[in-house]
Amino acid sequence: MSSETIDYYNRHAAKYAEETINVDMAALYAEFLPMVKPAGHILDAGCGSGRDASYFKQQSFTVSAFDASVTMAKIASERLQQTVAVLTFEQLDETETYDGIWCCASLLHVSNQTLPDVFTRLQRALKPGAVLYVSFKYGDGEHEVNGRRFTDMNEEKLKNLVAAVSSLSISKTWITQDQRPECKNEVWFNALLTKSAQ
Repeated sequence: MSSETIDYYNRHAAKYAEETINVDMAALYAEFLPMVKPAGHILDAGCGSGRDASYFKQQSFTVSAFDASVTMAKIASERLQQTVAVLTFEQLDETETYDGIWCCASLLHVSNQTLPDVFTRLQRALKPGAVLYVSFKYGDGEHEVNGRRFTDMNEEKLKNLVAAVSSLSISKTWITQDQRPECKNEVWFNALLTKSAQ
């Protein structure tokens, strides 16, 4: 992640948390959670305000979370009543720890160049047979908006990316509209990936 993107969230953390805390995520949870074993261990990677991690915790899952922004991690720690690590995707270094990893609107800040390594790190952190959820803005470019760097994703690009990570396979991809009223024209690309059981 670029230092400029991290700085953006450090400066705007409270406002961002307020704008996203009440977004209805039920449809996305309904896709992801049935693929995680009951009471399993979920990593909310790039957790932002901790909205999703908090919901998973309420559903009796064990939850770990990290965010690259110190300020965001502090907000999430308070919401979760547990420590949220300050970490970038490029620093993730765990092996077969999680039954599910949730990357909601977070991997989109990782550059195209770095994504193959990050996907390798994510699959390594998953237990065999576990599930990874990712979401990106729909497209195939890289761009910057108000100091934040974005990497877009589509079906072909994800297929090529996953082909380089031998133990991951794509279970499902689908398109959604942004749930925030001010962003209703934004289109999101969602995917569920599974790690081979072997």
